[in-house]
Amino acid sequence: MHIELSKDKRYYSIGEVAKAFNVNASLIRFWDSEFDILKPKKNAKGNRMFTPDDITNLQLIYHLVKERGFTLEGAKIHLKEGQKKTLDKFEIIRKLESIKIQLTEIKNEL
Repeated sequence: MHIELSKDKRYYSIGEVAKAFNVNASLIRFWDSEFDILKPKKNAKGNRMFTPDDITNLQLIYHLVKERGFTLEGAKIHLKEGQKKTLDKFEIIRKLESIKIQLTEIKNEL
């Protein structure tokens, strides 16, 4: 899972977020209701608009639940007890994955 955030974009619709994570919008809505860490804004129509910080938090939730197999309760506890440490590790993993993609692209050009 690799999601590129645009530096010019301040908000992402739930459809964009669901597509980026390759999940249904209903799962994103469910996670929004379950995790206090997510705080999307709502537009005049009541549609959720996610900030880049929300996207980062969704990536962390996705990583814990989908990739590491945490239950929702386990992920909530993990986030509350070690949020800073978990986020730091997740950022390191994300940067390493980005470097791996770049190195693979360079290798393919050789």
